[in-house]
Amino acid sequence: MIERHYLDDCLVQLRKLKTQVDKAIAQIDDRQFFAALDPEANSIALLMKHISGNIRSRSTDFLTTDGEKPNRNRDGEFELGGEDTRAAVQARWEESWRLLFETIGSLQPGDLEKTVTIRGEAHTVVQALNRQVSHYSAHVGQIVLLAKHFAGTHWQTLSIPRKKIT
Repeated sequence: MIERHYLDDCLVQLRKLKTQVDKAIAQIDDRQFFAALDPEANSIALLMKHISGNIRSRSTDFLTTDGEKPNRNRDGEFELGGEDTRAAVQARWEESWRLLFETIGSLQPGDLEKTVTIRGEAHTVVQALNRQVSHYSAHVGQIVLLAKHFAGTHWQTLSIPRKKIT
């Protein structure tokens, strides 16, 4: 059944995105985790904080409430507070992904035709999931690029190393 395959593949692709970040940030130190390239840039910590906030908002009561929860402080996701240690950011990261995987894992093929709202705009469940995968992919790419930049010559590739395709 294509609907079940779609849901399973969403989980596979999202797990790959999370794994990329987890492997990338394992290669940097705390200073690099919080470093921004310029005053208008986001650090890896801020990007992870934003993704975590987005996931929590979108995944909580996914089928029954607007994906933009009234208690979400999106702007605050782009600010560091005293409570935003690396351990705390990573703990929220883990918890949000667990929630996302549980939410998608609980969906049934028939749910794909349902309508959900995000910021008052109607989306099919398929559109909402595609929107999430696309959004998180963009930010994961930013995180990986920053981690690679900071790790420099110590970077361990997350994919096939150059000139290693056989």
